[in-house]
Amino acid sequence: MRIPTRKKPEVLSPAGNLRGLKTAVDYGADAVYCGGKAFGMRSAPKNLSLEDFEEGSRYAHERGARVYVTCNVLPRNNEIEAMREYIGQLKDTGVDALIVSDIGVMMMARQAAPNLELHVSTQAGVTNYQAANAFYELGARRVVLAREMDLQAVRDIRANIPDDLDIECFVHGAMCMAFSGRCLFSNYLTGRDGNHGECAQPCRWKYSIVEEKRPGQYFPIEQTENGAYLFNSQDMNMLGHLDDLIDSGATSLKIEGRAKSAYYIAAMTNAYKTAVNEYMIQRGFEDADGNILLPFHDRVIRPSDPDYGQGTEDQVMRNADAAFAGVADEGYNTTDAPEPDGMSSHARSTRRKSNTAIEQIETDWKHAAVRPASHVELPEWLLEETDKVAHRDYSTGFYYPEHKVTQNTDRSAYFRSWLVVGEVLSWSADEGGRVTLMSRNKIEPGQQVEFLLPGERPLAYIVPEDGLRDADGTPVPAINNPAHVFSMPCPHQVPINAAIRSRTKKPTLKAE
Repeated sequence: MRIPTRKKPEVLSPAGNLRGLKTAVDYGADAVYCGGKAFGMRSAPKNLSLEDFEEGSRYAHERGARVYVTCNVLPRNNEIEAMREYIGQLKDTGVDALIVSDIGVMMMARQAAPNLELHVSTQAGVTNYQAANAFYELGARRVVLAREMDLQAVRDIRANIPDDLDIECFVHGAMCMAFSGRCLFSNYLTGRDGNHGECAQPCRWKYSIVEEKRPGQYFPIEQTENGAYLFNSQDMNMLGHLDDLIDSGATSLKIEGRAKSAYYIAAMTNAYKTAVNEYMIQRGFEDADGNILLPFHDRVIRPSDPDYGQGTEDQVMRNADAAFAGVADEGYNTTDAPEPDGMSSHARSTRRKSNTAIEQIETDWKHAAVRPASHVELPEWLLEETDKVAHRDYSTGFYYPEHKVTQNTDRSAYFRSWLVVGEVLSWSADEGGRVTLMSRNKIEPGQQVEFLLPGERPLAYIVPEDGLRDADGTPVPAINNPAHVFSMPCPHQVPINAAIRSRTKKPTLKAE
């Protein structure tokens, strides 16, 4: 049994192993994407075997979720037949779709696994509706847009492609400094091929300048004593802007992080799923219990709509034109954009800063607008969730040209202000409620912790002064041995595998 495509926004979560897949589903993912032992773009995680895909697909389908497999490397000649055999094996595991980037692999998949949906990876660099439509004609049912796209580009693509062609957009996680990951930097410096999942991330290394005749004398690129992390891009965080992206036609909201921990997957999946639920309620598509009130539809005005092009310009449209025209920052957020060179900002919208002649678009071209709507307000606790996982400085990626993603030039490490201190093994109503946990870090009386709960606000709880016990039931003054079983009083029923976290005493620069 395969689960049909959703008719409302999909939260798509990453998984690097079977546990991550199940965690994503448990915390509300509508779909999970993961790689196999070969031909995926991440080699650091253990990835899934064919048997894992069978078990994971059953687990997901029983809970209404789907599973997508990444086959998005650009294969070399000697890998073609092996990939053909691998795709033929995947078709019988119960997975729902293959994510591909190479057009030859796409044609191969249509032959070897005709029952699977084909999703075109961000590696293919889809940046316009013509490319999206071409892939649709070749059998694709989804395009994952290049991360370089702004919101206006998403709107324009949505308005000019079939409604049954999904648009998948990244909403959270690491940003690649190169063209949607198609980078040879790692291969050149280390021999590790980024396009085969082995990227050493040299873009996040520290760099200084050495003058040829002064060997050993280092000059920082930025005037700091620690050198500079020249290419170290910020992480993406679109949680507070999901309404703009969904209104603009995004079908699937993709969280990056197949190499991340189960806790990261749980926390970010829960946050984005909760935000989508809020969107559906505040836009009037569902009630608080999830009952459908209206069929979901994005707010993009298509060329076939009677109100297409009727003066619905908004700030996103104005800022997009200004960005492509090379208007300075002070030109943003103005209703009357500068008109250098005697050209209107609209006519300049495709001009690039290059040595080529000025390019002008067709006179009848119109940006796709969206029907206006009030901003979806998310609760403060939900917006805070993105700070409770390890992360670099956040940005909104390339979606808003007036707020461009930048690089952290002084460090490459992660912020971590919250720490996972345990994981729930079981809960019992005995003695007024008791939770058994596997310890990860120290837990002591009086400490405030939070239980991460699926579909709910996290449960804040003060560790009681008495009642901590080890696995043998012997009282202990504190839980201070990692990877050991302990128990403590807890009157609130909490689910198995729920993460227990606590604020760090001092924020660190370290990944989860």
